[in-house]
Amino acid sequence: MSNPTGSPASSAPSAVTTTSSQTGGHGRTSIADGVVQKIAGLAAREVSGVYALGGGAARAFGALRERIPGSSQSAGQGVNVEVGEKQAAVDLDLVTEYGVSIADVAQAVRRNVISSVEGMTGLEVTEVNVSVNDIHLPSDDADQAGQEPARVQ
Repeated sequence: MSNPTGSPASSAPSAVTTTSSQTGGHGRTSIADGVVQKIAGLAAREVSGVYALGGGAARAFGALRERIPGSSQSAGQGVNVEVGEKQAAVDLDLVTEYGVSIADVAQAVRRNVISSVEGMTGLEVTEVNVSVNDIHLPSDDADQAGQEPARVQ
């Protein structure tokens, strides 16, 4: 199957080639999917009660990447976006802290992501879908460090 330009149609959208264009009286501005993805990821991490972004496999890979000197966690981890010419949709996978209201955290994440993406790009955010994949427990930190909690002090 081919599109109107005669090139083969792709079944999967490419985060590299898809851009959004904002037209003004003096030229065109293109915003890549990766830019919107980073903005959304950073905005979600700013919300109190969000421990991490991404599913289990993505977080495990991110933990390995953090151990490499000079590398850092990807700002777009756990974030998928669809960007059109005037609109964007965002899907987030996140882990919340134990004890916080998941509904309140999800609403705060939506507000912050919409505000940040719309404010920085001028795109209208049509939806922000939040999937909570896990809850971070304080005891998880001791387990990940390979330490057993002390029985006596």
